[in-house]
Amino acid sequence: MSMFKIFDVSGSAVSAQSQRLNVVASNLANADTVAGPDGKAYKARHVVFQTELMGELGAAGVRVSSVGEDNTLGRRVHDPKHPGADAEGYVTYSNVNTVEEMVSMISASRSYQNNLEVMNAAKSLLLKTLQMGQS
Repeated sequence: MSMFKIFDVSGSAVSAQSQRLNVVASNLANADTVAGPDGKAYKARHVVFQTELMGELGAAGVRVSSVGEDNTLGRRVHDPKHPGADAEGYVTYSNVNTVEEMVSMISASRSYQNNLEVMNAAKSLLLKTLQMGQS
């Protein structure tokens, strides 16, 4: 496998983790919301990854295949004075679990950093190889 394929593989992972971080940020921003743009409570979203072949050499990267919604019910709070309350006086909040989202954010951030380190190590090795050729 060519050394340059390392940049393709790690680059695909960095891109996928960047999308994951954006989804997590959106979930955290909407953790305490009552109603989304459609008038319903916000539903947490989760990124689904898929392996992607990169070229004829069999190198495998990663890509985001879809961003799905979590269909679990959000917490319901009895507050009849709230403008978003239903006929029974309950307000339905989003189903975002902030602890799970923080864990996902840390995991995505570490994966992002690790793939950048892989690219930096490959770059350093390529530069050392070029320096050997100049001597």
